[in-house]
Order: sequence, then C-alpha cells, then structure tokens
Amino acid sequence: MGSAVRFHDVVVGTELPGLSMTFTREDLVAYAHASGDMNPIHHDEAFAREVGLPDVIAHGMLTMGRAIKLVTDWVGERGWLRSMEATFRRPAMHGDHLRVIGLVTDTEHGDAGHGVVKLDVYLENERGERPVQAVAVVGRPDPEWGESVVAFVVATGGAS
Repeated sequence: MGSAVRFHDVVVGTELPGLSMTFTREDLVAYAHASGDMNPIHHDEAFAREVGLPDVIAHGMLTMGRAIKLVTDWVGERGWLRSMEATFRRPAMHGDHLRVIGLVTDTEHGDAGHGVVKLDVYLENERGERPVQAVAVVGRPDPEWGESVVAFVVATGGAS
C-alpha cells in the first residue's frame, strides 16, 4: 500500500510509482472462473483466432482493476475510491507486458477545503499502445484540512 498522500505534498509533474504485469493464460482462466465470464475469447486461442483476434484477450474488468490499483496504492490505505469510468481502446492481449502509468497534471484548491488533483492514468503495452484509460475520483483524509481531500483523477491515455 502506498504512503499517505496529502494535497499540499502533491506536485504537478509527479509520476506515480508504476505497476508492471504480464497476464498469463492461468491469470485469465482464474479471472474467468472468479468473475463468471467464461467467454472463450479469454481462454480458447483457437476460438479467439476464429473470431479475428490474434490471441486470447484479458478481461476488460481485469485490466481496469490494474489501472485503479495504481491509484488506490498511491492514495494510501486510508484513502478510498469514490468512482471510476474506463475507456477500453483496444484489447490487452495474453502475454502483453503492461505498465500502468500515472502522472499528476494539475492541482487546485476546490470548494469546502478540498484539494483537486488531476492525473493521467493508463495501461501501456510494449508496443506503446494504451489499451485502457480511465477517469476516477479518490478521497484521502487529511487532518490539516479537517475534511477529506478529494483527488479527481483524469486518465487521458494520450495518443498511441
């Protein structure tokens, strides 16, 4: 879990500590069983190729979960995720080497003593493609403000 993040410590240009992963076939099958999504595009290579995919693909919710893990690790164990919207730009393929990247792009004082932090957050594969981008809102208690500090996270993903 990340260390406590306080609004007055957040600086534009700060890159969040990245996460790296490669989804194995075992990861995809385990997630399929856990989620109940047994669509064969996630575990049957022949079927995936038959429907025009180069290989089996990771579940969208699995990739989105990895993107949000970066944010929740950064905000710390006392923080919380208030909401998230994700855009799936392309599939994350079995065997892709993925990195989740976050960058602080703006900070401002919001209403009622809340700090607002904007971040770009995305998954990027070894080919420079960005399969997932997201918009999330996270909160973090900060005793100096007397209220929760809310960070608005904007994941643009940029051009790929």
